[in-house]
Amino acid sequence: MSVNNPIHLKTNAELDRDSARDLDIVSRALKRNGRNSNASENSPEPPRIPVVCDAHKLLSMDLPEREILLSPWLQSQSLVMIHAWRGVGKTHVALGLSYALASGGEFLGWRAPSASPVLYVDGEMPVSALKDRVARIVAASDTEAAPGALRFLTPDLQPFGYMPNLSTSEGQEAIDAVIGDSKVIIVDNLSSLVRTGKENEAEGWQPIADWGLRMRASGRSVVFVHHSGKGGTQRGTSKREDLLDAVIALKRPLDYDASQGARFEVHFEKARALHGQEVNPVEAWLQTDPDGKQAWTLRDCETHRHKKMIELAQDGLSQADIARELGIHRSNVLRFLRKAKADGSYNPPKGKP
Repeated sequence: MSVNNPIHLKTNAELDRDSARDLDIVSRALKRNGRNSNASENSPEPPRIPVVCDAHKLLSMDLPEREILLSPWLQSQSLVMIHAWRGVGKTHVALGLSYALASGGEFLGWRAPSASPVLYVDGEMPVSALKDRVARIVAASDTEAAPGALRFLTPDLQPFGYMPNLSTSEGQEAIDAVIGDSKVIIVDNLSSLVRTGKENEAEGWQPIADWGLRMRASGRSVVFVHHSGKGGTQRGTSKREDLLDAVIALKRPLDYDASQGARFEVHFEKARALHGQEVNPVEAWLQTDPDGKQAWTLRDCETHRHKKMIELAQDGLSQADIARELGIHRSNVLRFLRKAKADGSYNPPKGKP
């Protein structure tokens, strides 16, 4: 007997719709089972009354101090964003800091005083590529994460490759169900894990913001990984940054060459309670030795930029040309060269200021 009807392969939208429908059915059934048998199914839920405390009660509360998880910028109950243009190195950074947290190690000069359990929610990477990257990180690390300290939620291991949609209550509940004892949740990335709502509208961010606040209230930290927009800031509504403790941007150096792979500058665009050297931009470059072992090379961006200013000035370039070459304002070049001339580190060529 022949079958004339072809097999219909469901689209991602249809899978999302079916999953949402099934989760809604289960949710409504659980609510019905939890109700008092004498209560009417249509009886309204009691109103939620917000909790208020006065200053005296607030000051008398015995509250735990926030714990440093990755010094200096990640504390317990932190909400953070890391953003970069595609291909710059967002996932390299997210995986590297995840393993440092889970093992009590160090990454890009940031140190974890002790190990913290991490849940890594990956929205798009093939599991074979994820395995390869984690293996390289483990091989290069001086510390070792305990079994279960770093766990992954990734598409290839899910039925039909389906991942929870973080912008829906059902998707959030699915992630909540596997958080376990994790102190830090890495969301990599918003574009693949937030699949409803308009990216440029503040209203579309509200469900994710509410979930982040719930995580913070439960004592957890969340690191959101996101794409940069054409202007260099995080893509979409600026409302995302309102609740965040830190916003970290990864940017290509002006002299970057594609053959250099993962080489970028780390800039703190927002950093509550951080200042001075803690937020100075640094350049990071992932390199591989002849034995195949990976290591990050770091250098201070300001020191490198100042050295480059002097080199270009000695070569006879004008201050305007130096500013264009380094992508900075001409006044910064003028100010630095004057200071360098005064302290003797710069001797201008004849005819140059």
